[in-house]
Amino acid sequence: MTQQLATTTAEGPTRLPRVALVGVHGFGERHLENLDRLSAAGALELVAVADPNPPAKDTLEPGVDVYASLDELLAAGVAPDVVIISTPIQTHAPLAIAALNAGANVYLEKPPVASMVQYREVMAAAASAGRLVQVGFQSLGSDALPAIEALVGAGAIGEVRGISATGLWLRTKAYFKRSRWAGKRSLNGTDVVDGVATNALAHAVATGLWLAGARTVADVESVDTDLYRANDTQSDDTSVVRVRTTRGTVLTCALTLCAPEQSAPSVTVYGTEGQLTLFYTEDRLEITTPGGVRTETFGRKDLLENLLAARNPKDLLSPLGGVGAYVSVLEAIRTADSPRAIHPDFITWDGDGDAAHPVVHGIESLIRRAALGHATFAELGAPWTAAGGPALEIDGAPVATVQDGTRIRPTSSPRPYLHPVRTLAGTVVTDHIPEDHVWHLGAGVAIQDVDGVNFWGGRTYTRDAGAYVWRKDHGRIVTGSAEHSNGQRREQLGWIGPDGTRLLREQREWRWAAVGNSTWKLTLDFTLESATGHPVFLGSPGSNGRPQGGYGGFFWRLPKVSDATIWTPDARGEDAVHGSVAPWLAWSGTFDAGTSGAAHVTGDPGLGHPATLVFLASPQAPDPWFVRHSGYPGVGLSLAWDAPVPTEPGNPVHRTVTVLITDGFLATQDIEQLITTLGESA
Repeated sequence: MTQQLATTTAEGPTRLPRVALVGVHGFGERHLENLDRLSAAGALELVAVADPNPPAKDTLEPGVDVYASLDELLAAGVAPDVVIISTPIQTHAPLAIAALNAGANVYLEKPPVASMVQYREVMAAAASAGRLVQVGFQSLGSDALPAIEALVGAGAIGEVRGISATGLWLRTKAYFKRSRWAGKRSLNGTDVVDGVATNALAHAVATGLWLAGARTVADVESVDTDLYRANDTQSDDTSVVRVRTTRGTVLTCALTLCAPEQSAPSVTVYGTEGQLTLFYTEDRLEITTPGGVRTETFGRKDLLENLLAARNPKDLLSPLGGVGAYVSVLEAIRTADSPRAIHPDFITWDGDGDAAHPVVHGIESLIRRAALGHATFAELGAPWTAAGGPALEIDGAPVATVQDGTRIRPTSSPRPYLHPVRTLAGTVVTDHIPEDHVWHLGAGVAIQDVDGVNFWGGRTYTRDAGAYVWRKDHGRIVTGSAEHSNGQRREQLGWIGPDGTRLLREQREWRWAAVGNSTWKLTLDFTLESATGHPVFLGSPGSNGRPQGGYGGFFWRLPKVSDATIWTPDARGEDAVHGSVAPWLAWSGTFDAGTSGAAHVTGDPGLGHPATLVFLASPQAPDPWFVRHSGYPGVGLSLAWDAPVPTEPGNPVHRTVTVLITDGFLATQDIEQLITTLGESA
């Protein structure tokens, strides 16, 4: 049982809560300001402070005792009702335990502890003493949180699909020199676990977990970490942390201290019919529903006032027992490998001396992609991350990388694909997990309707709705076996529905070879056969009633291309070639995604790189070309343009597609001559 802090009689209160502050510098100065406010309002009495570096003269009101440590303060018999701990991270746990053992309630700054072991020790001390511990996640006092909970409960955004937290901050060299522990994972063998997710933008993680319904350690099923640093520190400053709760909700936190400029961090709840974005430092909520977009701003409850009024842990807005999920994230970061240094070629330093701060190239887009696609930086293929899967090589140089797709979010229909695909000079000519359609995945095979199962990703177009809708109909394509050799890769794949039913068997073969000094060719050969014992129908939005929407089958997602030209032997331009049947389709332009490796980037002025892709149609069937340019850059061959195509046991659907990948621009005559020279036919 927790005792009431201010005793009362029939005549009114007899004593104000006595508060002591440990740590008066740094964030402790904020606490002093708040204590002055509450003291002036008659809500508490600040009786003592403790800090080896005492506050400046005249900082404190007369009568406030000053001690060098909490031990001295307690030994002097001060007997505070509440102790606020605003000290270096590594000191939180021992100080909290000392204050609890002395009979005080505790306000413990974030992060509350530096390890899971310490968390359990402080929890046990609080239970033994019968005292309360409030953790200083101020955002959890926002009135926006119960408002979001009510909106979600009322179905304002449909069913929740996932949650993301994003933070684009910048910190200078001086930030990491402010104390001995700043930027440290450990100090003299003692855990510190400073970092972007555990300290600077810890509120993003804590708020996201709260909205995901994850409070306790038991609420967390798994934590994936992808940690990097641009600064010369031990700790991470640019990271993705992905949490799966036991409810199945996925929270992805994409955070950096290396942005070109600082912006308000946010947490977004994605629904099937809208989304809610909370800018938690401003208590501002952006509500997007089918009816439009509106913004509301909310108030915030002070956590110290909440602690003073609380009678038991259930009254607390940020109780120690309610941040176990956050400590699970901190523990995953603590036990992860040390953050990988980002190659200097991908960093620009802005400013001079201690005022300088690093900017990671392209970090704004990467943060958005990570959040939208629930992907890590490594899974996005950020050029400063480790390489992906097996490589397709020509003369020892990688020209494409095989991605198994197993880490792709479920609503993007996980599947194997190639990305990045490069020209011989290193220009990247594919994209994946782009901001506009995060379910677009490099070069491969995808179909939106396989007997009602979506193997394309994203929303599904249905004839009944006459529109795209979110449904729980996403399948996945898994690799059963693979044989990889020089110039050839053979894969046995299974197309599996959301209920675990195997709908299709696929045999896929990639072949690749050089064609001169500036061109190479990539051939995809695939067969799709029913695995159910009866016919399986392959469909598309087009076969389900959407005019000109017959995509599905082979698909190639391109990166941004400037001054693009798209043509066939008989037509030119997106509108003219889309839906046409032609032996080949060419796409040329300046690929602004540039090169993908540090070796290529050095000295690269970033002006873009000319390239041409020539897609040769399948010889097995006159499938129409599917082409997009104005909305996003993509090319496909449509298996089911306006009618479903059946595949039966013993009678598979078979297609072969060849792509010629060239540095520089090709004209029609060049293409025809190249095709003739290769002996290719459509």
